Amino acid sequence: MPNDWVDVCIHGVLDTGELLSRLDDATVQGAWEDDDGGKVHLYWAEAQWTEARLSALRTALADVTEACQEQLLSVTRVPAQDWNEAWARSVKPLRIGRVVIRPSWEPAELGPRDLEIILDPKQAFGTGHHATTRMLLEWLQEDIRGGEQILDVGTGSAILAMAAVKLGATSAVGVEIDPIAADCAKEYVELNQLTDRIDIVTGTLADLPQENQRPIDLVLANLDRQTVLSLAEDLASVACGGARLLVSGILVEQESEIVERFSPLGLVCADRRDDEGWVVMQFLKPESCNGEV
Repeated sequence: MPNDWVDVCIHGVLDTGELLSRLDDATVQGAWEDDDGGKVHLYWAEAQWTEARLSALRTALADVTEACQEQLLSVTRVPAQDWNEAWARSVKPLRIGRVVIRPSWEPAELGPRDLEIILDPKQAFGTGHHATTRMLLEWLQEDIRGGEQILDVGTGSAILAMAAVKLGATSAVGVEIDPIAADCAKEYVELNQLTDRIDIVTGTLADLPQENQRPIDLVLANLDRQTVLSLAEDLASVACGGARLLVSGILVEQESEIVERFSPLGLVCADRRDDEGWVVMQFLKPESCNGEV
């Protein structure tokens, strides 16, 4: 184990998922966004940090921001510590409407209509703190009527799938390409006693078992710009079967590009909301995607 770590702080609002996708560096040990959304921290073991990695990071930043400026980055060396323990001490219960998210060791007061999701810190995205996840949790509380079949693409921690089921959806399938995150999601689903209603599939939409390819009412895609663009045809195909599609993980300035990508696929943006520079969009087919009226 290394003695020290390198904390690279990126100042400014950006899409962390897309940055990590562009960077494609397996040596990144973690990513953390400040609560105010104005800073992103990436961590490397000091022994693995090189000028070449700094250069690659600047190139990736240039791809996801309008300009790569020197003052966007600050690099700090920090002493080794038990990161999971430090993080665990900082995690407190979080309320988003009726949904209360808490670690297993932190009790929380629940009202008669409150729903509880237990999430212990692990290597999976999705705790409810980020605006993209928070807006979807708020939207689900307004949108779930009961009985829905949910498809959660890029499920991460499975927080959205679990919330949807606790709010009344009949079942959910979470698809996650990262095997570590998928294993975390399975543990969360078991911890919340939802294994009979939520299936986690490791892979892509093409890897869904035949028995999971049931009619879908609502598709959740909390991803990043690049992934949404690359999966647009697959997502549109599900939506053209009658499902509503909620897309998140998109910066406000990327909104028009996403709308333009889905439009020729037969989907229109029927609703949207934004917060802290991020946007959630709901896509629907106006009629049949086969051209029926």
